[in-house]
Amino acid sequence: MTLTTQFMTMLAMIGMGTYFGAALDTYNRFLQRSKRKSWLIFINDILFWTFQGLFIFYVLFHVNQGELRFYIFLALLCGFAAYQSLCKQIYLRCLEWLISFVISVSRFIVKLFRILIYKPILALISTIITTVIMIGKGLFVLLKTLWKCAVFTIIILLKPIKWIFLLFWKLFPKPLKKYVEKLYNGLAGKWRPVKNTIKNVIAKWKKGNKGNK
Repeated sequence: MTLTTQFMTMLAMIGMGTYFGAALDTYNRFLQRSKRKSWLIFINDILFWTFQGLFIFYVLFHVNQGELRFYIFLALLCGFAAYQSLCKQIYLRCLEWLISFVISVSRFIVKLFRILIYKPILALISTIITTVIMIGKGLFVLLKTLWKCAVFTIIILLKPIKWIFLLFWKLFPKPLKKYVEKLYNGLAGKWRPVKNTIKNVIAKWKKGNKGNK
C-alpha cells in the first residue's frame, strides 16, 4: 500500500472506531437490557456485532481493498477511545434530545390527526346514522298514519255498502238466508284458528318491542 492509502486507511478506521462507539451507545439505549429477556439480548447482540463487523470491513474494502494490518486495529481502538473521552456525553445528550423531539412530533401528529381527521369523520358518521334513524322513524310514523287513514276511509266507504247489503238481506227468502248463515258459520269456524294465531304473533311482537325499549 502507498503512504496515501495507509493514511486514508488510518483516518477511515479512526472514524469507524468513533462510529462504533456511537452505534454501541445507541444500541444499548434502545435495547434496554434490564427490560429484555436473556435469549432476546443474545440474538440482538449477535446481529449487532455481525453487522458492525461487516460494515467496518466494507469500509476497509473500499479504502485499501480489504487488506488487514495491525495498525488498523490500533486506529479502531483510538477512534473508539476518542469517542469515549471526547464525544460520548455530547452524543448521548443529542441522542436523548432527538428521541424526545421525535416522540413530541409523533404525539403532535397523532393529536392533529385525531382533531382534524378522526373526530370529524366520527362525528360525520354519527350524524349520518342519527339522520338515517330519524328519517326511518319518520317514514314509519308516516306509513302508520297513512295506513290508519286508509283503513278509516275504507271503513267509511264500506258502511253504505253494508247498509245496502243489510237492506237486500232483509229481502232475501228465509231458505237462502239459512244457507248463507250456514256457509258463513263454516267459514268463520275455519278462520277462527288463523285469527287466533295472528293475534298471538302480534301480541308476542308487541311484548318483544316493549322489552327492547
